[in-house]
Amino acid sequence: MNALSSLLAGVMTPHGGGARPSAITTSGSTATAASPADYTLPASTTLQRGLARAWLWLALAALVGSGLFSVLLVLARTPGINAWLPAGDFFRIALVVHVDLSVGVWFVAMAGLLWSLNMRAPRSAAALAWARLPLMLCAAGALGMALAAFVDPGQPVMANYIPVLDSITFRGALAVFGAGTLVLVLLALVRARPIGAAPDGAGALRFGLHASVVATAVALLAFAWSLAVVPTELPARTYYEVLWWGGGHALQFTWTLLMLVAWLALAHASGARLPLSPRIVMLMFTVALVSVFITPLAYLMHDVSTVEHRDMHTWGMRFGGGVAIVPLVLAVGLGLAASRGQTLAPSARPQRAALVASMVLFVAGGLIGLTIGGSNVKIPAHYHGCIVGVTLALMGLAYHLLPALGYAPVQGRMAIVQPWLYGGGQLLHIVGLVWSGGYGVQRKVAGTEQVLRSTAEVAGMGLMGLGGLLAIAGGMLFVVVVARAMGTRRPGDTRSAGANP
Repeated sequence: MNALSSLLAGVMTPHGGGARPSAITTSGSTATAASPADYTLPASTTLQRGLARAWLWLALAALVGSGLFSVLLVLARTPGINAWLPAGDFFRIALVVHVDLSVGVWFVAMAGLLWSLNMRAPRSAAALAWARLPLMLCAAGALGMALAAFVDPGQPVMANYIPVLDSITFRGALAVFGAGTLVLVLLALVRARPIGAAPDGAGALRFGLHASVVATAVALLAFAWSLAVVPTELPARTYYEVLWWGGGHALQFTWTLLMLVAWLALAHASGARLPLSPRIVMLMFTVALVSVFITPLAYLMHDVSTVEHRDMHTWGMRFGGGVAIVPLVLAVGLGLAASRGQTLAPSARPQRAALVASMVLFVAGGLIGLTIGGSNVKIPAHYHGCIVGVTLALMGLAYHLLPALGYAPVQGRMAIVQPWLYGGGQLLHIVGLVWSGGYGVQRKVAGTEQVLRSTAEVAGMGLMGLGGLLAIAGGMLFVVVVARAMGTRRPGDTRSAGANP
């Protein structure tokens, strides 16, 4: 596979001669001879940008749909308001669709955007049709999952990683979405662009993108393996929990790698000079990637239903993620601190806001994870912090890439406020959850099922509701800001799918 050979070449090739690839700058222009510390995303062709734009539209649609369901979700758990709403299945159905759109569809669509820019451009009508196929499958699957909540909801199953509505319509839509993801990964593996003989900052980011594709391939293999061996006669809750466990853990490496690529690109775009060479960055990416291969080892060494199998995935994620993330968090933090007081371009200010908010949320989620004991709302506080950290990084990367995709740059007060509103709301949301979790409030319940016995518990969940509503407003504001920029064409851009520029 081209992606695997590119990864091996990037790690093993001595630092020496070789041409440096051109790179996308914040303004979307190309520059040559980028310095090794310039962490810029690789350049792209017109055809690649056309595919990337389509994936961005799917990502925005997923956020809009997720936001609509999250309004119902937050209201269903907010004291006082939830008395006016049906609880039980209503809450759980909304939660299933909200999670699948905001995590599954949004993340895969943004991965599709980045991988489309990182692949060799299709050079024939047949190749272009194959390149568009995963987009059409993923869009159809996402629409089917959302519609299933109204036409054939079935029984909501709150499994970790991929909650489901246990109905034919939802399962069929999920299968279509999975098929689209599989075709996308295969194309990204086969059509991977080489890193280069002497990787610079742009090459290091391309290496990270290649690594995220390989991690996703391992996750899909794990899902298929589980589908083949997990007994179908198990109760639905147990069946889906075991089914998604291995692949779900592997997917966390995909999202983490994409987040780290985004952090490095946004740090460079907002004026930070990072005290890390491209070689060290690639080493961190390699550590995360190698840890992904604990996933097939867990399947070979232990039965999928055993505690040992579950624990092996968990410890692999903690080790690989921690070793890769901590040095990059410190390096980006130091780079941002050293660049304080710099005069930033108007388009760079929203990107820095998104970067800082992403890092704060992700670190907060990680720290909360160290305090978890038992099954309570500290668990969603942990993963909301981490997941929203990834989401904010991808939002900032969308801002960064808009000029390169032929759209107007994002700037102005609304764009600067958006990451703080979204991130600040989510921070209040998880603080409220942690507060309530300290009193034992259970997760995945709503209305009277929450059994809020004290003023402190009510206050904690009320803070959660306020933060959730602010975060929803921030998410919708992101859609507004990006849609406005996408409605403005850059001078000289034709939005066509013609030859390479």
